[in-house]
Amino acid sequence: MAYWLIKSEPEAFSWDEQVRNDVEPWTGVRNYQARNNLAAMRCGDLALFYHSVSEKQIVGVVEVVKEAYPDPTTQDERWVCVDVRAKGAFLTPVTLAEIKADPALVEMALLKQSRLSVAPVTHIEFQYLTHLGGWVAAQ
Repeated sequence: MAYWLIKSEPEAFSWDEQVRNDVEPWTGVRNYQARNNLAAMRCGDLALFYHSVSEKQIVGVVEVVKEAYPDPTTQDERWVCVDVRAKGAFLTPVTLAEIKADPALVEMALLKQSRLSVAPVTHIEFQYLTHLGGWVAAQ
């Protein structure tokens, strides 16, 4: 199993919408490195759902339920999407400021490549962040 962080502007697509829709295609990625990360995702992988821009915080966890396929929001065959399902909200969102201030997270891709909308997360980072957020896998 691999772990990821996926970003969405809450004004465009929020955690509440993800929960309401249950399974949702993760579309609209137009960066090659982020696209390659989407293509590397496998069913069962988990991703941290990050509200970018206005909130800058991790708010929940989703599971990849369908591997990469052509993004239906474009005719350009270079771009792919995956389907994700909400697994559960963080009891306490973890902010970007908290992540930046935490020495345990200094190597996180979120900090090293801050503009990347789909980024890998190590197992240790995932466990640490879900613990901080109060998320329990059995949800």
